[in-house]
Amino acid sequence: MSIPRRRTCLGVLVATLSSLALLLSGCTTSTDDAGRSRDCVTDYDAARDYFPDKATVEYAKNFTLAYHPNYAVLTVKQPFPGGPPQRYVLVRCGTPAPDPTGDLAGAQTVEIPVRTVYSGSTTQLPWFTELGVLDALTGAADTSMITSEQVRARVDEGKVTQYATGATVDTERVLAGRPDVLLTDGTENPAYAVLRRAGIPVIAIADWLEAGPLATAEWIKVLGVLTGTTAKAQEVFGGIAQRYRALAEKARGVPATRILYGADFQGTWTVPGADSSAGTMIRDAGGDWPWSDRSGTSVHLSFEEVVTRAGDVPIWLVSDNQWTTVADVEKVDPRYRNLAAVATGQVWNANLAMGPTGGNDFFESGSARPDLVLADTVAILHPELLPDHTFVYYRRLGR
Repeated sequence: MSIPRRRTCLGVLVATLSSLALLLSGCTTSTDDAGRSRDCVTDYDAARDYFPDKATVEYAKNFTLAYHPNYAVLTVKQPFPGGPPQRYVLVRCGTPAPDPTGDLAGAQTVEIPVRTVYSGSTTQLPWFTELGVLDALTGAADTSMITSEQVRARVDEGKVTQYATGATVDTERVLAGRPDVLLTDGTENPAYAVLRRAGIPVIAIADWLEAGPLATAEWIKVLGVLTGTTAKAQEVFGGIAQRYRALAEKARGVPATRILYGADFQGTWTVPGADSSAGTMIRDAGGDWPWSDRSGTSVHLSFEEVVTRAGDVPIWLVSDNQWTTVADVEKVDPRYRNLAAVATGQVWNANLAMGPTGGNDFFESGSARPDLVLADTVAILHPELLPDHTFVYYRRLGR
């Protein structure tokens, strides 16, 4: 990813706005025009534990939380593919930050609870509504494909600013908005260094690098710590995990149903590898797929390889925003007719929950609610287990 050069004196702009942002953040403890109120400590007691509610990380492997009396250390082990670990010191506002030495050298410091957040991915948006902190969301990388009615309402009211176009982050817009923190989408971008130098904390949200659906969903706890809603995050995730495990247990006792997953895109058909989150979901739903023995997170195949090995698979799961009938599938590529699932009408597409601007809620809330995705998948693979199921994301394509 690259940021186009601007014909402005960016260094001077960044330095000037950085100083202003730091000055204002240092003297503001009340409610902003947009955002949440901040309940800062006014009488610091070094002997007090300022984190009575502590997040416990059960499934996620890519982040850890270490608590101290008045601050917590968030470590993201791989902030983006191949990236080195990043640490963040989350300090209870109104209390002193620790010395930036040893393991904390170079770590970003964030005063919590934060009042305003810029979100780098639509997959993070459900966290705000689940935790009841939607008023903290004041920026989104791309607002055009948001499906949540609650979030869209804030966008329409001008309370959520779009700050990126594709991979291009509008640093000037972020600096003008002065969010307490910007959450990334788990990729690296040269603009982030500019923002950090200007005093805006940038925290990597690399949930998509996790190997399981529950591990991905558990990143809601990071927002919980940032917004002072850890107890709620624990409760919300606990319910999701409990429902997910119960469904997986129900499907564990039945013979596995073979499925095909994904679709051809520009000559390459990517299917889940054994170590992928999608693969875990399929197994937990009582399913199997022809490449479940391949290690890694993905396997890249030709159309011919898929038809040869999986042409007789009875069920096909796909996520294409445009396909609403089997005829749509065949129109894209007549070779799809060679799949048994197409011939028998067992093509299930995760485009049931489309938003008004073309966004797909499967890609927005699906990673935050793996229990709902699993319920849909179990109902497809083993309908006898959930005979009264109401689908949330998937629908069977008609002729």
